[in-house]
Amino acid sequence: MSPEWLLADGEPFVDGLVLSHPEQLARLRRACPEAVGASVVAGDPCFDRMLAALPHRDRFRRALGVRHGQRLVVLSSTWNPEGFFGSGDRDILPGLLPRLAAELPADGYRTAAVLHPNIWYGHGPGQIRAWLDEACRGGLALIDPVRGWRQAILAADAVVGDFGAVSYYAAALGVPVLIAADGRDKLDPEAPLASFVRQAPRLDPHGPLRDQVERLLAREHPRAAAAEGVTSVPGASATLLRRHFYSLMNLPEPSAPALLEPLPLPAYDPPRRTVMLRVRTRVDGADVMIERSTEQPYGAGGDTHVAVHEDTRDPGALEVADVIVRDGQPDDPRLGGWRGWTAEVLRRYPQCAMAVFVVGPDTCTVRTREGGVLRLSAGTGADVDPAAYASSLYAWLSAGGRVPQEPFTLRVHAAGHVHPVCVEPVVPQDPSAGGLTAHP
Repeated sequence: MSPEWLLADGEPFVDGLVLSHPEQLARLRRACPEAVGASVVAGDPCFDRMLAALPHRDRFRRALGVRHGQRLVVLSSTWNPEGFFGSGDRDILPGLLPRLAAELPADGYRTAAVLHPNIWYGHGPGQIRAWLDEACRGGLALIDPVRGWRQAILAADAVVGDFGAVSYYAAALGVPVLIAADGRDKLDPEAPLASFVRQAPRLDPHGPLRDQVERLLAREHPRAAAAEGVTSVPGASATLLRRHFYSLMNLPEPSAPALLEPLPLPAYDPPRRTVMLRVRTRVDGADVMIERSTEQPYGAGGDTHVAVHEDTRDPGALEVADVIVRDGQPDDPRLGGWRGWTAEVLRRYPQCAMAVFVVGPDTCTVRTREGGVLRLSAGTGADVDPAAYASSLYAWLSAGGRVPQEPFTLRVHAAGHVHPVCVEPVVPQDPSAGGLTAHP
């Protein structure tokens, strides 16, 4: 709101300066009184679109592949060098990303990054994707900086952000926020955003990340103060803005109501983890407790095995994997179908005990070293990555279970929930028939 941004030759160079709150008008009057005559309080159309889309939160979560019991943690950065992605001279984010993948269990958390458009356009999309490639292979989603960030914030359980507007929008929607970069002197100290940043809990980049996220989620997060600071006229921006535009044009307003474009449903973008996962399990009868991450916590109990996606960047990881995973269409001719692929994997990698072909969001087919071929599918109420089903079955077999000859239910404990998984032997395929047949 300073004169150098608003005036040309001592006069406002705009016909209308849109403000979202009378509080901004009071600050404008102090900072640049020459621009007050051009100002209009007309709300925040961006926030109004988010408010209108609140009923679709679950859809936005499913679009990002967030499953039942998972927490979505969104990392947000403004474009300033002191923002989270720049972090001034501290360079927080590069060291934080691999630790997030290591400390937040894959089945308990989903992570996403919302970076200001100027970061993308300043460095170029290729450079951004190169910098974040390893994190993406560990499950990080890169959110469209123009068309998808609002939906990601609506879907979030927590935001780790900075002094940018996205953190404030999140707080106004009731989403818990950890501040990783406060911007120090970058904000008007009288602005509501500055007050929010001063009062919000801080991220300790050197402390245990999972503990900090879980403490954040356990706190009360009233949204009233932030919501009141974003706009003084929630839901009314379309009406107020159109009225102002037509008054500037000296034209009568249309009689139809002024409406905003609803937020679109993003494309389905589930995590595709191609880094090595260390899988910690504990078996008790038909119950399997499972936790998957890129590193095994020091001193953690239970048994551990290694699961690797075939598309890993590290061929050596496949040589030591106990479980090798692939996703695709079950009849993909390039792979020889799921039957051909699972048999080939066990021939190629003698260390591998189980080949897993994921054919959908809740189904996979596995072939064991002992010759068993099984279909695993979600039972009622189950909602976890099918690769976790397979690792649970591997743990159960390693604990003394035998390849079943009849269907049975394995109870997978992940992300604080119990997921019943149907395990069905697959009858050998009749060469004269197509497809697979489960045991009756």
